Amino acid sequence: MLATLVIGLREGLEAALIVGILAAFLKRNGSSLRPMWLGVAAALLLSVTIGVGLELVSMSLPQRAQEGMETVVGAVALVFVTGMVVWMSTHARGLKKDLEAHAGAALKDGTTWAVAGMAFLAIVKEGFETSVFLLATFQNSTSVGAAALGAVLGIGISVVIGIGLYQGGIRFNLGRFFQVTSVFLVLVAAGLVMGVLRTAHESGWLTIGQTKVADLSWLAPYGSVQAALITGVLGIRADPRAVEVLGWTLYLVPLLAYVLWPPKRRAQGAQVPRLQLSLAAGLAVVGLVLVVAVPAAAPARAGGPVDVVAGSDRVGTADVERGALVLTTADGSTRTALSHPVAAVRSGVDATRWTWTGQDAADLPATLTLTELVALAGGRLPVGVDPQAATGPYDAAWTVTTTGTAWTAHGSLLDATQTGKAVVTLSGGGLQMPRAMTVATLPGSAGPAQWQVDPATVAATADRLADAQSAAADRTLWNRWLPLVLLVAAAALAAAGLRHRRALRAAVPSTPTPVAAPAAALPVDA
Repeated sequence: MLATLVIGLREGLEAALIVGILAAFLKRNGSSLRPMWLGVAAALLLSVTIGVGLELVSMSLPQRAQEGMETVVGAVALVFVTGMVVWMSTHARGLKKDLEAHAGAALKDGTTWAVAGMAFLAIVKEGFETSVFLLATFQNSTSVGAAALGAVLGIGISVVIGIGLYQGGIRFNLGRFFQVTSVFLVLVAAGLVMGVLRTAHESGWLTIGQTKVADLSWLAPYGSVQAALITGVLGIRADPRAVEVLGWTLYLVPLLAYVLWPPKRRAQGAQVPRLQLSLAAGLAVVGLVLVVAVPAAAPARAGGPVDVVAGSDRVGTADVERGALVLTTADGSTRTALSHPVAAVRSGVDATRWTWTGQDAADLPATLTLTELVALAGGRLPVGVDPQAATGPYDAAWTVTTTGTAWTAHGSLLDATQTGKAVVTLSGGGLQMPRAMTVATLPGSAGPAQWQVDPATVAATADRLADAQSAAADRTLWNRWLPLVLLVAAAALAAAGLRHRRALRAAVPSTPTPVAAPAAALPVDA
């Protein structure tokens, strides 16, 4: 609630100041205020429509797409609030003078409708910024109702202050007000950075830097006043991740330093370009040190063969070798070619899914003895087989239909399962007529017709791979992305410093070279 109250108060007061300055200017010039109020009303209606439309679109999307839209809205809000804070920090003092100059030019070129257009564009800008920023703050808030109430109160207070300023009944230091609220908004926006990075991860767009760096649940228990302040207002989560803390720091520190830096020193003095160039050099050095010092991410490894079970019984192991699944049982091993690779996620791990169908029955025995038949039937005599009359051996005709799926990650088998059935048709050996029987386990080295990788083994392998992938992503964050951000910032600071230095040199008038006076005539001796 506090965050949205300050946002509503700050943005509303900016809009109220603009309207008040334009209204006072028109009143002094004897012009009608009606066109300006029409422009203000149209801008407010458009701003509310934009905010409601964004919320309705977000609600109509599936969960993952909602997270993506929240990320986009939050990023746009960050751009707006950053631009607003920087612009007001440098232009607040001359806001009235600039507006009156533009309004005077508009009146000279046309009518009060031109001033109405100025009011419309100014309020649309403030209203759109407010809608997007409030929407992003609502999504980051622990209580939408309280956040909405805070926004309404803030806007209401700003309207009252704006009327008081216009009528002259309220006077206070606007520069100090904007500086204090700018500091607060920077803190809120830094928390919004963490929220944007969190929703970007939940939408699947950001996978690096997801190691949890702290547990702040003790500091801000859920439902407590501390949680309302730390999470609801400042946007700091109870389980911050590495990339979130890094983004929070990279946003908060430079922008807060800019807001608190004395305005007169931002664009004056020879020390400014020197400071910019020094900071650029420092950032570049830190970025290069990270590239060299942080080793590249090592490839993740899942391990070797994994256990295979049929029902609750362990029947062997499985592994992948050169595009084939190798199933090893007590009787030997078989190779099955894998095909149709597709990117997938299995047990929370990025993997490749393979499939296979059918099984070659050429290696299965053409005859079965009575003992082998009883073993295939699970230790029981099959129905319709009389051991006294049909003593065997029996002719066996096999029909095997199986389908299987395997998931591999980083060249190792993560999970696999095979379903299907094998039917053997028996004839001869004293049987009056052919008999068909379904078997669960194939004889010889073919292994069972239905099996899967042990779930406990899958979970353990997935955990190892997830840890390895997380570590690799963290290495990428510190070895590649952070140095890139620092080097880009260094280049921007260096360009600004050089441009500032050239501007200072151009502003210094050149001193003319002194011309030597002619030497006095020396007296000549008579």
